[in-house]
Parts: sequence; C-alpha cells; structure tokens
Amino acid sequence: MSVQAYAPHEAGPFHRRCLTAAAALGWTIASDLCDLDANESFGLETVNVVDGVRWNTAFAYLDPIRAGGYLRILDRTLVDRVETTDTGVLVHSVVDGRPTVVGADTVILSAGVYGTPAILQRSGIGEPNRLRAVGVEPVVELPLVGANLHDHPMIGAGRDLVDSLAREIEAEAARGFVPEEQTLGKARSSLATDGIFDLHLFPVCASTQTTLTDGRALVEVACMTPRSRGSVEIVSPDPTAPPVIDHRYLSDETDHDLTVLRDGLEMAEELLAQPALADVLVAESPRDRSADAIRRDVQHYYHPVGTAMMANDRADGVCDAVGRVRGAESIVVADVSLMPQIPRANTNIPAVVIGERIASFMV
Repeated sequence: MSVQAYAPHEAGPFHRRCLTAAAALGWTIASDLCDLDANESFGLETVNVVDGVRWNTAFAYLDPIRAGGYLRILDRTLVDRVETTDTGVLVHSVVDGRPTVVGADTVILSAGVYGTPAILQRSGIGEPNRLRAVGVEPVVELPLVGANLHDHPMIGAGRDLVDSLAREIEAEAARGFVPEEQTLGKARSSLATDGIFDLHLFPVCASTQTTLTDGRALVEVACMTPRSRGSVEIVSPDPTAPPVIDHRYLSDETDHDLTVLRDGLEMAEELLAQPALADVLVAESPRDRSADAIRRDVQHYYHPVGTAMMANDRADGVCDAVGRVRGAESIVVADVSLMPQIPRANTNIPAVVIGERIASFMV
C-alpha cells in the first residue's frame, strides 16, 4: 500500500482554515502526523490513496495473485463454526443457502472483532457456562473469548456554516473531490501523565456530495487511551442470529474516558472559536460538557478491538503470541481481535500489519 500525507495545496477551504486556527492556538503544525516525534501536533492527514483512489487490502493483496491459480474466493458465504479433528480443521459454512464443509490443516480466522469471537463461541470455544446457556456444547475452555471489547469513544462539537464558506466548498467540489476529513490534531488531556498524547481532534466538514455532517462543521474528539471494556456474546448456535455487542462506553469506574473526552471538547471549542473558523461559522453557545450530556452523545470511532486477545498465559487471553487459539492451535486468528490494548492510532494499518505478521508465521 502507498501511504502519503495530503500536500498543503490539497487542503480544502475548511481544512485550510483549521490549519490556521490550530497554529494560532500554538499547536505545532506537523508535516507527517505518523512521525513518532510528532507528539502533540496538528496537520494534514496521512492517507492510502493511489491515483485518486483509496486503496484497500483487496487491491493491494488479492488483485496481484488472482490469476495465479491458487486462490479461491467463496462469496455469499456465512461461516458457522470451526471443528478441530485429529487431522486438521473443518469449517462449517452456508454457501448460497447450502451447508458446506471445507477441510484444512490450519484455518486462519479473520472475521473481525465481532465475527471472530462469535465463530469461536459457536465452535464451543469460550466460557463453558455461557456457552451451555445458549445451547452450545463447550469444547475448549477460554473464558475471555468475546471479552476485552474496546474502542476509542468519540464525541464532537459543531457549528453551522455561513453561506460564504458553503459556497466556497461547493465551488471547489464542482471542480473535484473535497475530502470531508483532511486534518487531525493530537493532544494531551489533563490525565495524560505519561507525556504522550491521549486525544485525537479531527475536523469534519462535507459538501452536498455527502450527508455526513448535515451541513455543519464538526470537530470530533476521541479518547485514545480508553479504559472501559465491553463484550461480544452469542445468543444462539444459529449463525444468522446477531451476537449481543455491548461496548460499555464510558463505564470505567474512575471516569477516565469521560474526563478525557470533556477535556477534548474544551479544546474543540477553542479551535472553533479562532477567527480563522469563527468568521465562517454561525455563532452558537458551546455544547453541553456535563457528564450526562457526554454519556448521552458518545459515539464510536470505528476502531473496535480486543475480543480474542493474545497473551503470554492462557488465563490472561485467548491466543498465543503467533495468533494460535490456545487449546485449538490449528485455528489461528489474524485480525484486530488479537489486540490486548488498542493503539493510540487508527486501526486500519495495524490490522494490515497483523495480517502480514501472521502470514509470515504460516510460511
């Protein structure tokens, strides 16, 4: 994958003003937010875009080998469960409505932070009492399957656009794509005692090409060091029955996550109040930063992880250091379910790194 940052001349009308506002607040303007030394900083985002197209793993990894004769893709397939045998693993699936079983020496499970634990639980791998309660016979006792679910909790502050900025964005959009997200800031809350950023602040503003922001400019705030933990639990052996997904956002006993978000909202309001932005946004009162309001409006940051976490000891996790499910080593997990703790970053590139790393162990 090609990873590069937006160039300054590529910044859209709103995000050019965000850079000016951040500099006025004393933020270091970083040329590369991925620089390990760019701790507290603000800048243009890094993107995996090639010739104007955002790449994904299918483009980067599947397309080059599609014609090689050793890749077979089964679409319209629902994986039910995996069954370990004396000779390998059987994958029980439903393909176009027909039950299908595929055998292999090793199965790499990459169904995501919600799908992977659900498949393991339907396979009898999990906490025995919970499995029996939903009609699944336990096979391997691993109580932490589906536990440790966490994400970066997020909330935002916003303003309506004045007509001049709206027209400017629409005029630029008529000439080409105007990204709604282009800039991001890394900041420290009052609880960042280790000296490292624990907040993302990222402005969002869309043209009428998208309904993403309903005509408002937003500064979204995300806690990058969440302590709250939730779970994923199946309710039935039926693979079409959705599991119960409970993130339990802002549930940590010390209110760490809530406090970090409150501090971030204050920073977001300061950014919106800078003349570079205030002059093109409709004035309104700062949003309610009470605990009740934050709990009511908290959102996800699209970064769930942790539900089949790796650990040094079976009592502390689900998988070993190379992704093998403990007690069922012919099943290997290769997705962000493995993460014991979420990184202070978006999880798309770490997910790719996990895939590459697990693949290297299979050679």
